[in-house]
Amino acid sequence: MNDTYFNFGGGLVPAHKHTKGGGWVADTARVSDDAMVFGNARVYENAVVSGNARVYDDAWVFGNAQVSGDAVVSSNAVVYGNARVSGNAWVSGDAQVSENAVVSDDARVSGNAWVYENAVVYENAWVSGNAQVSGNDRVFSTITTPNINTSYKGKLVVIDGVSYRLTESKE
Repeated sequence: MNDTYFNFGGGLVPAHKHTKGGGWVADTARVSDDAMVFGNARVYENAVVSGNARVYDDAWVFGNAQVSGDAVVSSNAVVYGNARVSGNAWVSGDAQVSENAVVSDDARVSGNAWVYENAVVYENAWVSGNAQVSGNDRVFSTITTPNINTSYKGKLVVIDGVSYRLTESKE
């Protein structure tokens, strides 16, 4: 029987410090042995952190959220609801990923960005600043060079918190 309790914000609940890093994990949450929860990070309710995923600094993962693969949730980021962060994705800063949103592959969500509802951020997309991605939006393949190649035509790109739908090619 666990005699250790922690207040995740709604009163004391049975919890323990994770063996890899010492972050707080509610007994109702699941964190794999290969994952890391460290610093002031918190994983609670029915959240799952699996694979080699890392949750650290003051990040929170809760609800039915899942963080898996080599994904990272750090700084003051929050992942909750039924959200999923997987692959090599990073959620950092004060970013939030919630409801049924998905951040996967090599995507990055940072700053004050918020990805929610059924939105998906994937491939090499970067969503940052005060950007909000919601509804059924899909964000992928961010442009990282000044020249726009025709292969990006029609894709949604978020640059410095502003969304752009690319409609023509520039050489």
